[in-house]
Amino acid sequence: MPSTPSRKTEQSRRLRERAESMIPGGVNSPVRAFGAVGGEPPFIVRGKGSRIWDADENEFIDYLGSWGPLILGHAAEHVLDAIVGAACNGTSFGASTPAEADLAELAISAFPHIQKVRFVSSGTEATMSAIRLARAYTKRKYIVKFEGCYHGHADALLVKAGSGVATLGIPGSAGVPEEFIQFTLALPFNNITAVEHAFQRFKHQIACVIVEPVVGNMGCVPGVDDYLVALRMITEREKAVLIFDEVMTGFRVAFGGAQELYNIRPDLTTMGKIIGGGLPVGAYGGPSEIMNLVAPLGPMYQAGTLSGNPLAMAAGCATVKYLREHKEEIYPKLEKLSEQLVRGVAAAAKDAGVTLCANRVGSMFTWFFTAGPVTDWESAARSNTEQFARFFRGMLDNGVYLPPSQYEAAFLSAAHSEEDVQETIAAAKRAMAAVRG
Repeated sequence: MPSTPSRKTEQSRRLRERAESMIPGGVNSPVRAFGAVGGEPPFIVRGKGSRIWDADENEFIDYLGSWGPLILGHAAEHVLDAIVGAACNGTSFGASTPAEADLAELAISAFPHIQKVRFVSSGTEATMSAIRLARAYTKRKYIVKFEGCYHGHADALLVKAGSGVATLGIPGSAGVPEEFIQFTLALPFNNITAVEHAFQRFKHQIACVIVEPVVGNMGCVPGVDDYLVALRMITEREKAVLIFDEVMTGFRVAFGGAQELYNIRPDLTTMGKIIGGGLPVGAYGGPSEIMNLVAPLGPMYQAGTLSGNPLAMAAGCATVKYLREHKEEIYPKLEKLSEQLVRGVAAAAKDAGVTLCANRVGSMFTWFFTAGPVTDWESAARSNTEQFARFFRGMLDNGVYLPPSQYEAAFLSAAHSEEDVQETIAAAKRAMAAVRG
């Protein structure tokens, strides 16, 4: 793919200016505004396979994949067929449909600890509901989350980490009263001593520990050594609920998610992204003993008019069925191509004299512009974000679309090819010259 430093932006600019007059910042999710990377954000009009096109007809190899759910690529035919077929029968009923149990059966088959599952409309709803359920089950108030882990924008989860090993949270967003997050403990990721101290300080008061088993929102950061095993042991000992937030990792790092990859069973699992085939969906599930507390069986209330909507259920069933039927070829391919891609871009940085380290778990990965290693938010925050911004813009100008933030994971899909990977590495070699300069 030839270098395209004169990427056209006129139509996207016009669309941005129009959107800004009606939508805060012109976007419906902040990172889309390109505030961290600069430049003109492209307005995407279509996608197919591994590629997307913007309003100016620029073509990009896409490593965003709608932030992970499009593991089969854009506009996968059997997924589109399922969506169209469902839509022809009606888009929403606010009542039960057969497809809800179909997708529930598929999810339960992939996650052995799940006996019952409840569908919602987003990952935020899933994590919010799972935490409420953990509090109902344990009759405790405090929750533990980790700095750099994102679990949606519910008030109790928008918390900055403070100093010390078990610092009470402070609001991480305007509009969140301190009273709302006084029971949220934000701890450093990959530091098991901090977890032990928190349970000592708040003895018999912690309802749950919620964690991304592979973090995706400070860049891709896996647990080190036996960190996840230790979390499982501590929560079992302290009779607290361990929640794996697998909204990103579920069906992504393995068919059965990170818990299959690392052979660890949490008490509750939250899911999203892929189980909607790219449509809005979320889910939380676990053993019947806990899930039977959810209304209408139990006292923990949660509801939603669009929960289990037929379009998302159809897309999810088509996606998960395909993954199950082809997992022996899809996941090895994702592993192979992702390894080639991450290694190739890292080599391009080394050849250009650019300091860079890479983290990868399966087809989730991040190139950090720091010497590394990156194991937590503190080490991720040492990244040179100005260099990343130059790299991002250079890749965009050379036809490669990456997440527009140093602190977001990138994703490879089953639609990506060896050719895509080689074109991306070639683009990185050109982009690194701008980073070095």
